[in-house]
Amino acid sequence: MQPNIYNFFKFLNQKEQRPIPFRTKLIYAPKTLTPQELNVEGNLNLNNTKITSLPDGLTVEGDLYLFKTPITSLPDGLKIGRSLFLRNTPITSLPEDLKVGGYLNLVNTPITSLPKGLKVGRWLDLANTPLSNKTDEEIRAMIGPNGYVNGKILR
Repeated sequence: MQPNIYNFFKFLNQKEQRPIPFRTKLIYAPKTLTPQELNVEGNLNLNNTKITSLPDGLTVEGDLYLFKTPITSLPDGLKIGRSLFLRNTPITSLPEDLKVGGYLNLVNTPITSLPKGLKVGRWLDLANTPLSNKTDEEIRAMIGPNGYVNGKILR
């Protein structure tokens, strides 16, 4: 059974042809998303939602906020134009070749490794993670020669 909020938007869609908001579809009916809807032009704030996964091929041209969600992994092909905030999530892995144009915040997560080819345009924040005791050299070796962190690695 779908939550009342989704049913409300579905009703408006059927009766008045009003589109169901992207965020609502993403949280409650992700299989109904079209390929065109997977390109988010601005920010996507999913903080404090119960979202457990994101669809393959999602592109967020702005920031993606996932603070305090139960998400444990991200889809292949995810592209983030600016920053990705995963603070206080149970995230355990990141997809290979993930590219984050700005800041990658992994504070207070259980993540133990970074993927080959990870690209971070600015800072990488590893405070209070199992990776926080690694040296910059160990972190850079983890992401390999095709990956990079342009800014500081914060602990």
